[in-house]
Amino acid sequence: MNTEEVELLSDSKYRNYVAAVDKVLKNFEYSSEWADLISALGKLNKVLQNNAKYQVVPKKLTIGKRLAQCLHPALPSGVHRKALETYEIIFKIIGPKRLAKDLFLYSSGLFPLLSNAAMSVKPVLLGLYETYYLPLGKTLKPGLQGLLTGVLPGLEEGSEYYDRTNTLLEKVAAAVEQSAFYSALWGSILTSPSVRLPGVSFVLLHLNRKLSMEDQLYVMGSDIELMVEAVSTSVQDSSVLVQRSTLDLILFCFPFHMSQMDEREESSMQVSR
Repeated sequence: MNTEEVELLSDSKYRNYVAAVDKVLKNFEYSSEWADLISALGKLNKVLQNNAKYQVVPKKLTIGKRLAQCLHPALPSGVHRKALETYEIIFKIIGPKRLAKDLFLYSSGLFPLLSNAAMSVKPVLLGLYETYYLPLGKTLKPGLQGLLTGVLPGLEEGSEYYDRTNTLLEKVAAAVEQSAFYSALWGSILTSPSVRLPGVSFVLLHLNRKLSMEDQLYVMGSDIELMVEAVSTSVQDSSVLVQRSTLDLILFCFPFHMSQMDEREESSMQVSR
């Protein structure tokens, strides 16, 4: 409990707020089917809205845990949409500074959702990112790789939300600085096989083929070794599509005579090839 919360406990109305949140959270413990979860979320939403004057949400760790559980892929879209309503209520109440501070607390449930979300859920989730995450700007950096890993599945060719997802990623890149964005992107490509194809495709799409790499070095990110490892891993991926896209990236964008790479890095990429 931080100093701000301790001070608020001297307010009897805030103490009543804490008790009310405690009470509604117990409803989650007794939920046996998805309809019970929607009911529990509705009661939590009401308590939060009735106490919106307090920017400090009590029991936030438990709330974050329960919301993440309500976004489990096995649950129906109705539960997901109701949980996203709760996230939005909380984000409106706490404001951007507190959201940046508690980014991981709320994002642990949100980031994995898009790849498993129903069509009716995706625009709501993207809306949360557009409305509440983008304004965080550079304070997004600690959670940037998680955000990109969560959003990249929306770059599915032919998808209804392809353009919206691409625009969101472009705005994130502008908000956090390009080099930081691409470092996180390479990290996602390296550690998450499921986003390698959209990740590499995003890089290919946003490279200017008329310019030399020296004129767009931000694409490499701030850690060239990380980029090399990500490319090397991708070219050995089990998916032929990932392999082809990565080879396109190597052939057109990372010629081995580049002065930006030392001999060790060139050797790593040549071995993977």
